[in-house]
Amino acid sequence: MSGASRARPERQPSLDNPRRPFLPVILAVGGSVSSTYNTTIMADAPVTLRTRKFIRNPLLARKQMVVDVLHPNRANVSKDELREKLADLYKSNKDQVSVFGFRTQYGGGKSTGFAMVYDSQEALKKFEPHYRLVRIGAASKIEKPSRQQRKQRKNRSKKFRGTAKTKGPKKSKD
Repeated sequence: MSGASRARPERQPSLDNPRRPFLPVILAVGGSVSSTYNTTIMADAPVTLRTRKFIRNPLLARKQMVVDVLHPNRANVSKDELREKLADLYKSNKDQVSVFGFRTQYGGGKSTGFAMVYDSQEALKKFEPHYRLVRIGAASKIEKPSRQQRKQRKNRSKKFRGTAKTKGPKKSKD
């Protein structure tokens, strides 16, 4: 046995081998690709909302909750659509609802995030952060120079003393 080598029988490829699964071949016929998978997009597929950790917060004039959105056969649900559905659910106006922090679960079909339903539009504007008000269109974005431009201006002003910092450099006499 020490010098003899055993010949292995030649293996035939099998279709039921778990290590190498059989994959269907996608054929291009007449310029179009045919596939065995259904790729239709269902934008009007049903969406289920479930709320957890519901808290009534009278100091901030709102109801706050964690929202689980079940959306099978759909990639995701827009925040605007979620605001409409939550407003209907809590008998409120869409302008009084704020949603944020949504994460889609791995594999899709479920997303989780936070929602706040304010008692009034004034309470929303008073307590919501400005960037979220800008997102939903309740406030306008403050236009300011870019961060790099602000830093360059700050560093240029370091070269001057006293009131020259606010006035700018002196004009040279020619």
